[in-house]
Amino acid sequence: MDEYDLYLNAKKQAVGLYVRKGTNLPDLADKGDWVFDGTAAQDLVPESVAAEVKANGHAFRDMD
Repeated sequence: MDEYDLYLNAKKQAVGLYVRKGTNLPDLADKGDWVFDGTAAQDLVPESVAAEVKANGHAFRDMD
């Protein structure tokens, strides 16, 4: 089962960024604003997020 690392934006905590476990953050201009928040198993993230990570290598999510 796949696992995903979750990063939260310190300036906009309602925004989450998922990547495959152990993968570096994508090339973001504000990379320093993202804080690691933990790892989740595939069954704990929405299917749309898992599909977007598979297709693009990362997925943003509204955490509200």
